[in-house]
Amino acid sequence: MSFAPALRSEWIKIRTLRSLLWGLLAVLAATVAFSALAGLDDSGEADFDPLFSAFFGVSFGQIAAITFGAQAVSAEYQGGALRVSLAAVPRRGRWFLAKTVAIGVPALIIGLVTGVASLVVGTTLPGSRADGLTWTEELRGVVGCAIYLTLMALFAAGLAAVSRSGVATLSILIPFLLIVSFVVGGASGSVADFLPDKAGQTVLHETSDGALGPWSGLAVTALWTAAALGAGAWSVRRRDA
Repeated sequence: MSFAPALRSEWIKIRTLRSLLWGLLAVLAATVAFSALAGLDDSGEADFDPLFSAFFGVSFGQIAAITFGAQAVSAEYQGGALRVSLAAVPRRGRWFLAKTVAIGVPALIIGLVTGVASLVVGTTLPGSRADGLTWTEELRGVVGCAIYLTLMALFAAGLAAVSRSGVATLSILIPFLLIVSFVVGGASGSVADFLPDKAGQTVLHETSDGALGPWSGLAVTALWTAAALGAGAWSVRRRDA
């Protein structure tokens, strides 16, 4: 089977599994909801970051994104589904690439919708506190939000291909992300700046005090994702179905 039919079949799997569709919708709902809550907070901190406030919900929406990516891959290891997939697409690298694209494209689309919705909500509710944002910063936030959520979904997909279990992947990633975000997230100028979530979320800040800038931070997250997908591709090609 050539790449196009393989991609079509993987897309059919994505859109016919209700749990995956709900996972994509959860990315939008969680991100916008928590961004709205951040916008309603008028405590008036001196270091208020209007851009990060608008995209504050990404810290929670990413949990839904990694759940989507992990489930999309781990479903193949249930009931012998992977053997059927590989019987149709014997070239395992081609199959894994099709799976990756089928995960990444809808994640990117929902990420763009999420970014726009978060920006609207996150700049409307704070009122005059968000007036300082320029259109370039807002555009960076929307695009950065979409790319970041896509990378995290693919990062989880790669790890799920290695572990062959969505539960195992989420058991590692969710505590890791929560610890990084809420415990060591404030540690700048250290190794924490180069962890996948903190590096990628730099693009959502108006200014950066750490070692990475907006796009270099996303590049670091992309390297983490590439490493996970590389390990996942190796696992698919070398291990028994």
